[in-house]
Amino acid sequence: MSTLTRRGFLVGLGAGTGLVLGAQRADARSLEPAAVAAIPFEPNAWVRLEPTGELVLTCSRSEMGQGVRATLPWIVAAEMGADFDRVTVVQAPGDERFGNQNTDGSTSIREFWPLLRELGATARWMLAEAGAAKLGVPVEGLVVEDHHVSDPASQRSIPFGELASAAAALEVPHHVELRPELAHAGKALPFTDARAIVDGSAVFGADTLLDDLVVAVVARPPDLGGHVVSFDDTAARAVPGVLDVIELPRWRAPAMFKEVGGVAVVATNTWAAMKGRAALPITFAKGKQGGSTTEGDEVAMRALVDTRGRRKRKVGNVERALDRAERVHTAVYEVPHLVHAPMEPPACVVSFTDDHCEVWAPVQAPQRTRKQVAAAVGLSHKKVTVNVTLLGGGFGRKSKPDFVREAAILSKAVGRPVRMQWDRADDIRHSYYHACSIQRMDAGFDEEASLVAWRHRVCSPSIFSTFVPFIQRPQGMELGMGLMDFALDVPNIAFETHPAPSRVRIGWMRSVYNINHAFANQCFVDELARGEGISTPAMLKRVLGPPRILTEREAHANIMNYGSSHQEHPVDVGRWYAIVDAVVEASGYEGEAPDGCAFGFAAHASFNSYCACVVAVGKDAQGRPRVEEAWIGIDCGQVMNEDRVRAQMEGAVIFGISIALYGRISVDDGAVQQGNFDDYPVARITDAPRKTHVVLASSGEAPGGVGEPGVPPVAPAIVNGWYALTGERVRKLPLVGS
Repeated sequence: MSTLTRRGFLVGLGAGTGLVLGAQRADARSLEPAAVAAIPFEPNAWVRLEPTGELVLTCSRSEMGQGVRATLPWIVAAEMGADFDRVTVVQAPGDERFGNQNTDGSTSIREFWPLLRELGATARWMLAEAGAAKLGVPVEGLVVEDHHVSDPASQRSIPFGELASAAAALEVPHHVELRPELAHAGKALPFTDARAIVDGSAVFGADTLLDDLVVAVVARPPDLGGHVVSFDDTAARAVPGVLDVIELPRWRAPAMFKEVGGVAVVATNTWAAMKGRAALPITFAKGKQGGSTTEGDEVAMRALVDTRGRRKRKVGNVERALDRAERVHTAVYEVPHLVHAPMEPPACVVSFTDDHCEVWAPVQAPQRTRKQVAAAVGLSHKKVTVNVTLLGGGFGRKSKPDFVREAAILSKAVGRPVRMQWDRADDIRHSYYHACSIQRMDAGFDEEASLVAWRHRVCSPSIFSTFVPFIQRPQGMELGMGLMDFALDVPNIAFETHPAPSRVRIGWMRSVYNINHAFANQCFVDELARGEGISTPAMLKRVLGPPRILTEREAHANIMNYGSSHQEHPVDVGRWYAIVDAVVEASGYEGEAPDGCAFGFAAHASFNSYCACVVAVGKDAQGRPRVEEAWIGIDCGQVMNEDRVRAQMEGAVIFGISIALYGRISVDDGAVQQGNFDDYPVARITDAPRKTHVVLASSGEAPGGVGEPGVPPVAPAIVNGWYALTGERVRKLPLVGS
């Protein structure tokens, strides 16, 4: 979008969809007056104002609890001057005219808020022009708010609906002024889908009902690259309700977003399909990952980080500085593979006909889904419709549409609509996994206790290995998540990478590589603080250096932060300081922790936001770590919807507790060993803090991310608190495990 003006994008959308006002004007002139009065006002793909006054706003991003179906339409409505009680929100299908619909990387607000404001302002100005003509007054003096265009001088006003058709006949302006501020900006907004979610009327991935619908489940190879040698479907077909048994195409590298193969059982209902799968003996041949083990890989990775890697960032001469240092502190940190485990496992409905394929699915990337389904069934993507349902959690898993491809292939094969249903074991054993990592850190101090050297070695597989198999090291975007952009004020710095094999499909998960890098950095800072006898926040400030703006040039590195360049959004150490101070003060970190507890602290910057966390860590009845209370703060720039920001921070604490205490995916003989919440636990209500305090510290900067920045500091804060409580230094997650 950086090479395309918002004005050009707006006009292009209209020209590409038949909704441009010029075309509407030509149609309006050829109609009778009564017909003209019924023409809606549709200045762009997001806005439709009916002559009744109903304002229909389209949400182009996927709703998975983060509140985009409330916040994004509200931005348009607030800029437009509409009454939100008269707004209907509809979900956009997968379509290029809506721009980037990929709901990943905490980008929905930070990418779209300027465009959405302009869309609302454009509609507002056109309604004002139509109102001025009808009232016979200059447009400049009119007020557009509360769903009316009003003339303060004459105290006359016209409701939006009565101006819809007249506005539709106007030219789209080339330039519009935005409001100085949006009404209710930063306040809590109504959660659009809350009532439907509570009363059960909300439609999720498995909820679409079609005539002649059948259900499919798949028995997949246990290891990535494994394939079917033979199977006997006699017993499966004998299960009442089973209609067909179909072998899926064999998987071949690269993984991309393809299905992994196996044998599908198609039945009249879910129970019959699952019983049929259970009765289906299959012989699988192992793929290239057969024989691999997590333990073996970890031994090799630990050995690698003890050696020099490929240098990615260099300041000064770190080797010489470490050799001459009075004291060197070394630590190795390990994060295992993790899986998303959303409440709703992958599920969708697909109906294939001879020349069209329609999808109802909880996907984070509807345009990608559209193209992948088209490729799977041999259609042009223009022949595929993707209807986006609500998501029962996503965390990045549902931006990979392999499960939708499966349904499309089977619908084409059986000639009927198919609901593809994954169960929890499918979801955990055949996912795209958060990358494991082993990181070695070395810090050197001189005789005056000044920090003179910082070396950070990373051994981790890359997400890009899912698309280009020979890539085995983290790439620029991944390194820009808490590593290359870590604002070090140290005279000698080295960041190095080592290769790591990809035994499974590596994919992005909430917060991505920030989880790994924050765990290492923030635990290491805590260890250095203990060694120097100062507080961890004080040591972090010593490491970060004085408040300043860290550009790519100052970092001696090209750095990216998941969707935005640091040339446009440089790291601001002053904002980092401010949120640290705010959370330290709110928690009373410098004082006494609650009875039976100790404080743990960590802070991290990601997705153009700054986050700090303090936890009071105690012990449960079994002597295991328990977070009794949590304080989490964020500076995400301008806050659009306070309620959703608070909810995301509270959810991040729970997500981080799961990572810290339990999360671990392991591979044996090429196959993922975990399969449900008994061996891949997530935080339960008994793990939740008694209270979570959210500290909002708006800096007034452009909006940053919210959904992901809260997660990275939680696990290191818990680990640091556990050390403060027990003296046990944990450098390998999880603390508890299964």
